[in-house]
Amino acid sequence: MSNESVTDAAGRERPTGFPPQQQQPPGTTDAMTPVPDHGEDTYRGHGRLEGLRTLITGGDSGIGRAVAIAFAREGADVVISHLPSEAADAEATMAHVVAAERKGLAVAADLTEPDACAHLVARATNELGGLDVLVNNAGYQMARTVGIEQIDTAQLDRVFRTNLYALFWMVQAALPSLGPGSAIINNSSIQAYEPSVSLLDYAATKAGINNVTVNLAAELGPRGIRVNAVAPGPIWTPLQPATQPTEKVEKFGQDTPLGRAGQPAEVAPAFVFLASPTEASYVSGTVLGVTGGKPVF
Repeated sequence: MSNESVTDAAGRERPTGFPPQQQQPPGTTDAMTPVPDHGEDTYRGHGRLEGLRTLITGGDSGIGRAVAIAFAREGADVVISHLPSEAADAEATMAHVVAAERKGLAVAADLTEPDACAHLVARATNELGGLDVLVNNAGYQMARTVGIEQIDTAQLDRVFRTNLYALFWMVQAALPSLGPGSAIINNSSIQAYEPSVSLLDYAATKAGINNVTVNLAAELGPRGIRVNAVAPGPIWTPLQPATQPTEKVEKFGQDTPLGRAGQPAEVAPAFVFLASPTEASYVSGTVLGVTGGKPVF
C-alpha cells in the first residue's frame, strides 16, 4: 500500500492507497482501515432541508450514512433501512441523527422482497407523518472471478433485486405519500459509464438506474415530483473490502484523474443539493457525477 495522501480542495488529507484488507459481505465500518469519513466532524448544515421527511435505503454505512448525517444537519428528519446484520452500523448512524436534534428511525429490512419495501415505506411515513424525499441508495455488488458461463442465477437475483427491483418497489410504495415539491434520488455509479468486466451484473443495474431515473422524471414531473440520480466514482465504503480482491482494494481509486478514492462525505452534498426544494427546484432527470474526474456521459 502507498502511505501517501493528498490534500483535497477543502484542505483535508485524503489517502491515495489502502492497506490489504477483506471482510465478509456486507462489511462493517469499524473494521475498515482507515475508517471512512462520513462528515461526522466536518459537515455543517445550513437549514437547506428544514422540516423535510426523508427515507434513505442502506443508510447504515458508506454513502447512506453520510447522506443521513448531512440531511439531519440540514434540518431533515431521517428514516434509514439496513440489513439485520448491519444493526451496529445503523445505530451509529442514528446517533448522529439524534445528535442533530432530528427525528430518526432505523428499520431492518431485506429490500429484495417487495413486501419488505412496502413495510419500510409504511414505517417511515407513520414515524415521520408523511414523506418528502426518497433516497434509493441500497446496493450490492460482488466482483466475479468466473466467466459469464458460470455466473450463478442466485447471484444475479441478489444484484438485480437489491439494486434495481427494489428501486421500483420503493417508488411504487412511496408515491401515494409524495406530492408536489417531493424528490426521489437514486444512487447510480460510474460503472454505468465505465463498466468493469468483473462487475458485469452490477454495472448493468446501474445503467438501468440511469434509464429509470430519466423515465420517472418524465412520468412524475407533471405531479411536481423531481427525480434525479447521483453517480459516485470509487468511494471508500464497506462494500469495497467486502466484495473486491485485496489487490484491487490496495489501489482503489488511483485510476481517477484526482488520483485517489473519494470519501462518503464528499458525495453527500450532491444528495443534499438534489433534495433541496429551493436550490434544485428546476433539476429533474439529471445524473450528477461525483467521480474524481471520470466522465459521466
